[in-house]
Amino acid sequence: MTIPDFQTLMLPVLKFSATKDEHSLREATDHLAEEYQLTEEERDELLPSGTQPIFYNRVGWARTYLKQAGLLELTRRYYLKITVSGKDILKQNPDKIDMKFLEQFPEYLEFRDRKREKVEPDDGVEKELSPEESLEASYSRIRDDLVKELLDNILRSSPSFFENLVVELLVKMGYGGSRSDAARAVGKIGDEGIDGIIDEDKLGLDNIYIQAKRWTETPVGRPEIQKFVGALHGKKAKKGIFLTASRFTDQATEYVSAIDTKVVLIDGRRLADLMIDHNVGVSTVTNYEIKRIDSDYFFEILE
Repeated sequence: MTIPDFQTLMLPVLKFSATKDEHSLREATDHLAEEYQLTEEERDELLPSGTQPIFYNRVGWARTYLKQAGLLELTRRYYLKITVSGKDILKQNPDKIDMKFLEQFPEYLEFRDRKREKVEPDDGVEKELSPEESLEASYSRIRDDLVKELLDNILRSSPSFFENLVVELLVKMGYGGSRSDAARAVGKIGDEGIDGIIDEDKLGLDNIYIQAKRWTETPVGRPEIQKFVGALHGKKAKKGIFLTASRFTDQATEYVSAIDTKVVLIDGRRLADLMIDHNVGVSTVTNYEIKRIDSDYFFEILE
C-alpha cells in the first residue's frame, strides 16, 4: 500500500501512545508499520537525501505536531507520552486528526508559522508533506531543472568543450592526478567524442580507459559498447568508463552487466548529476542547514 502521510498518522500515533505510560518512537513506528501492513520495501524506503526512512520520518513529524499542540509530551530521548489533553481528545473519538484539527489549540497556532506545500497523491486526496519532505521535494525540483539546463548546454557545446568538461569532472572526482596530466592523457578528439587513458588515482597505480560520445537524441547501443570493450582487451585493460550526453539502450546495459570487464556507463542524467555533485559548470547560490535538538545536551531534562 501507499505509505501514509504524516497527517494520516497523527491519530494512530496518539491512540498508540495511550496504550501505556510511554513509548519509544521506534516502538510507535514498528507498531504502525504492522497496522498499515507495510512491506519491508516500504518500511525501508528512504527520503531523497537517503538520510532516513520515509515512514520513520513521517511518524516522527506526526509526533512533533501532536507535541506542539499539547497532546503529547516527550518524557526522555525519543520517547513519547500522551497528555491529559490528548486523552480528552481521544474520548471525543475523532475520525481523524490533521493540521486543520490542531488549529483549535493555541500552542499549535504559535508553532504553525510556515509556508505549507501540498501534493496531489494518486487517490486524488490533497495531503501535505512533512516539513523535511517539503524541503526535499523543492530541492529535487530545483535539481531536476538544473539537470535539464546542464544537458541543454552540453548538447549545444563543441566537441572540444565536451572534452574539457569530461577532463574537469574526472579530476574533480579524484582521477587523473593533476588537471594538466589528465588533459594530456585524454586529448584525442574524434567522432564527436574523446578517447584516452587516465590514472585511476593520483599515484597512477592503475589506468582507466575512457570513451565519450556527445550524442544528442541517438542512444548508445550495444555495438558501440562492444567496440569499446574490444579496445579495452586490446590494451589489456580491465576498467573503462563510457560517457554520453544521450542515453544507453537496454541491450547495452544488459551487455555490460554480463561481461567480466568492469565498464561503467554514464548517461546524460548521471553525467549532469555528477557535475552538480562535484561543482562542475555550476555554482552554489545559497545553503540551508537543517538542525535538530541535541538531546544529549538536554539529557537532564529528557532522562
